[in-house]
Amino acid sequence: MSPHDPQTLRVAGRPVPVVTANTVVVGTGSAGFCAADRLFEFGQSDIVMVTDKVGAGASRNAGSDKQTYYKMTLSGDDGDSVREMAQTLFSGGAMDGDNALCEAALSARGFLRLCELGVPFPQNRYGEFIGYKTDHDPRRRATSVGPYTSRSMVEQLEKKVARNGTRIFDNCRIVDLVVVDGEVAGLLVLRTDVKADPDDPDGESPFALFRCTNIVYATGGPAGLYATRVFPNGQWGASGAAYRAGVHGKNVTEWQFGLASVRPRWNVSGTYMQVLPRFVSTDAEGGDEREFLTEGIGDYGRQLSMTFLKGYQWPFDVRKAVDGSSLIDLLVYRETVLRGRRVFLDFRSNPMRAELDPSALSPEAHAYLERADVLFGTPIERLKKMNLPAYRFYLEKNPTVDLATEMLEVDVCAQHNNGGLVVDAWWQSNVAGFFPVGEAGGAHGVYRPGGAALNSGQVGATRAAQFIAVQRVTEPLPVDAFVAAAEPVLAGALDLVERATARAEAGQPDNTGDLLRDVGELMSAKAGPVRSARSIHEALVQVHDWLARYDDLVTADAASRRAVDRTFLVRDILTTAYVYLSAMADYVAHGGRSRGSVLYTDPDGALPVVGHGPDPDAELDLPELFRFSLDGGALDGEVQEAAWAPAAAGEDPAGRAEFVWRPVRPIPEDDDFFENVWREYREHRNVY
Repeated sequence: MSPHDPQTLRVAGRPVPVVTANTVVVGTGSAGFCAADRLFEFGQSDIVMVTDKVGAGASRNAGSDKQTYYKMTLSGDDGDSVREMAQTLFSGGAMDGDNALCEAALSARGFLRLCELGVPFPQNRYGEFIGYKTDHDPRRRATSVGPYTSRSMVEQLEKKVARNGTRIFDNCRIVDLVVVDGEVAGLLVLRTDVKADPDDPDGESPFALFRCTNIVYATGGPAGLYATRVFPNGQWGASGAAYRAGVHGKNVTEWQFGLASVRPRWNVSGTYMQVLPRFVSTDAEGGDEREFLTEGIGDYGRQLSMTFLKGYQWPFDVRKAVDGSSLIDLLVYRETVLRGRRVFLDFRSNPMRAELDPSALSPEAHAYLERADVLFGTPIERLKKMNLPAYRFYLEKNPTVDLATEMLEVDVCAQHNNGGLVVDAWWQSNVAGFFPVGEAGGAHGVYRPGGAALNSGQVGATRAAQFIAVQRVTEPLPVDAFVAAAEPVLAGALDLVERATARAEAGQPDNTGDLLRDVGELMSAKAGPVRSARSIHEALVQVHDWLARYDDLVTADAASRRAVDRTFLVRDILTTAYVYLSAMADYVAHGGRSRGSVLYTDPDGALPVVGHGPDPDAELDLPELFRFSLDGGALDGEVQEAAWAPAAAGEDPAGRAEFVWRPVRPIPEDDDFFENVWREYREHRNVY
């Protein structure tokens, strides 16, 4: 019998399988597998993994033409250091210095570990791991193995975890955490591959409990918040369960948005932009084709050069919307969101003119494309010459798109949440024993270098594993105490399902799919890359209404495992949306203005300009929604922390969101006197 085989216990009057382990790792992406492997290597083998679907998630299914991994410089004569990299990360604004220092200090360790596991990061004949500059990067710290860098990482880490013998429980939807006196005690999941018999309460339960001392929460970002997203299908996140359990959020307003194809979902950064495709919009049926960029960027050379810059200035950056490449994102947003049209990239023909005129390009764009030997032909010819795998990629995806014969539909999509659940220097949250890692953890600031997220996931997982292996080795809560703590959690889940399915049996239609779609569309329309105090309020009113009435609103077909699953998924997303929208409203009330990847409408601000023409400072003819004022770093030294509190008797049934603004934690001072560090390392590995 395996030590991690479920034990059937009676909880809330039902027989429920209970798995006991020191640590439960939730999520099977690159951060989750890294945490499981590191725990094993550090001597803590009493671990299990839990996931909703092993093959899903952003690590395995997301990327770009050249997906970047960010680490300290390991080649050439460029000067670099841990402190310098930490300062680069810290300078992104609203980032805690201890997290920045850890991400810099462990970057080489995490990167080289991946190399040893088999991730084929390129090196020259002398063994140097070569690099290139990415966005917000003063050095050449970036590297890549191609479109699927994170997939290669997760595949090699998964193989290692399999060799370790770590058990994985698949098909588990996170329902709620079990927390006792501010410390994690376990986890409730819905087994989505088990269908309950409502007429047999003593039959096989679709629920399962995990009794543990620690949870490493590698569930990814809350991708389900937005309908217009580049997150892969099957990536939803599970932040709502954490908020419901009292875990705090950090910088949750800070998202990253960028141009991406919508079918299939993929970032159209790098070469896709540098080969200068034509931007086209159509009506909903595909008619009335227009080259709409000329409405805002009429100068031929200016338009080509700004399109080129989108290649490595890919994320929407409101600072570059004043007179830069991010104006393209706003023009796309106007077409899709405000005008209800569809936008496509056309690689079959050149923008504005039949033939490319290289002399009109900016010196930077001209020099780059000349060196790549692609100052000729059509965009598709340039793409095949410059990056053939980027062309072939769409031929291999589902659905397939042949860029040589078809246009590629795109939009400005949610791509990454820089904020998330609060973490300290060991990636432990405010709830003891709960460690959010990867995108679930809010380790980033307003800006971050491209590829920093992949490094952060490996570092956070390693730090959490180090702390657990040294400081969190106690046994889980005794069985009787755990059952007592888990009973109200399971009883609440049972009640929600029973009420939802009873409404369906009474003839009300299943609405779980509609609610899932509606909340995403609402967030994309009202709280995406362009927001206003008014739009945030409108979305918050609607989400508050759904959440307050949820127990009496959601209707699920009892015969459908998918509908029962979505009953908890939608509640998780609504809880998260309520916290996030409340945080956005609080940010505006705190004096927050446009920064990062978000434009906050300001009636007293200015509209973007193009920078060429008879009046280079003239505002463009754009909707007033695009009038904004830059934050200018005013709040870079502060962090917004968010919390959700459940409703007490007689209070708002949606619960309440609460916020605290605090100074960022500075980069810790040097502690490098060898004898002192060595002595403390011998005593307790400097894990405290």
